[in-house]
Amino acid sequence: MNHLTSMRHLPQDCYKEGNQESPAEDCAPEAPRKAGERSSLSCLGGQFFFEYLVVVSLKKKSGGDYEPTITYQFPKRENMLRGQKEEEERLLQAIPLFCFPDGKNWAPLTEYTSETFSFVLTNVDGSRKIGYCRRLLPVGRGARLPEVFCIISCLGCFGLFSKILDEVEKRRQISMAVIYPFMQGLRESPFPAPGKTVTIKSFIPESGTELIELTRPLDSRLEHVEFQALLQRLTPGIIIQIFASAVLERRIIFLAEELSVLSQCIHAVAALLYPFTWAHTYIPVVPECLIDTVCCPTPFMVGVQIRHLQQVQDQPMEEVLLVNLVEGKILTSVGDEEEVLPAKLQSEMLTSLDRHNSNNNVQTSEQVNAQVSECFVHFFVRIVGHYAAYIKWSKSGQGTLQERAFCKSITSKSCRKFVKKFVKTQMFSLFIQEAERSRATQEGCYFQQKITEYQEQKKQRKNS
Repeated sequence: MNHLTSMRHLPQDCYKEGNQESPAEDCAPEAPRKAGERSSLSCLGGQFFFEYLVVVSLKKKSGGDYEPTITYQFPKRENMLRGQKEEEERLLQAIPLFCFPDGKNWAPLTEYTSETFSFVLTNVDGSRKIGYCRRLLPVGRGARLPEVFCIISCLGCFGLFSKILDEVEKRRQISMAVIYPFMQGLRESPFPAPGKTVTIKSFIPESGTELIELTRPLDSRLEHVEFQALLQRLTPGIIIQIFASAVLERRIIFLAEELSVLSQCIHAVAALLYPFTWAHTYIPVVPECLIDTVCCPTPFMVGVQIRHLQQVQDQPMEEVLLVNLVEGKILTSVGDEEEVLPAKLQSEMLTSLDRHNSNNNVQTSEQVNAQVSECFVHFFVRIVGHYAAYIKWSKSGQGTLQERAFCKSITSKSCRKFVKKFVKTQMFSLFIQEAERSRATQEGCYFQQKITEYQEQKKQRKNS
């Protein structure tokens, strides 16, 4: 069952915002995915850059409130089958709510700093579509209402799409008419492979033809994340507590005012779980009308604008980690977050994060991303990196994890205690299901490379 339903005057069986940026009929849980249905934010090169560009504007209702409405869609789909049209309509009806999650209390403005944020809509089959948004004030005189340009894509590359939205905003200041030739050129270009560049030709009146280069990061694993946003707002100790809650699939609420801050920080937390994937409710910015999502009895990772803090606290919540990104502190916790992870490994992670924090001003964003990710990947290598040795293969090529032997092989009591809890999570189950499908499933991936490096280092230390 999904998370957006007619209960909220949204179409039945609509999309649930999903994890990375993962609305609810009494907070119905997401149906467990089958093996092979594990969703991912990164796709292979060669696909379309995007499915749609939509413009969402605020339309005044008879009661005086404003309602977000799609006022333009590019491209418009023709000759679709009935089922495809219904699917498309459900998607398009869900988008406005997440482009203006702040509620309906708007007034015309003369100044507004444009803002970039994103969300993820998760379909019932586990597939995900990402909405990359730029909210801006149209060029003009006098007071006017902001609008949102939203690009819908299944491809996760936030830096690249942010640059595309820069180009959209630049063209919006000239004329709506010059946006669409650019988007058509983009749509006709293949999404580049990691490390590759695609060049888009675009004509702008009085400027002539421009060549716009869009380069995809070489390390596609980190192209949808910005760890600096997290490090700038939270101490390493709090980040570790959040990670401990996430790794055991608990309920986590983040509070901030800016949509961009909520979006960046929640994506960053979800990325700390690599090579595992958050498989539960994931809403970087919860629309005001869906605040009661925080009553869900199932795991979730959501963001709420801090203006709604009292409304959140008035909800009947149980065992929730409530994180204030504005003040950099935890408001509510379960109480055992500092004891979840093995003490030695937790200490090593804290030391590593402290080191990165002290070097934050002299490192590039890419360097911070790589080093912070390495810290958490190393944790999982140490904890469960031996999993492949405990997959028993049948003659048909189907593998089965020998879970008891896998846990028993861990010599450290604190690590074994943690792993016995971790193997019960859905994220571990999805990971193992994929590994059990084929011996070659994990070959060549970054996590497997790090496991191999660690095992070789252990051998060298043993032989020295």
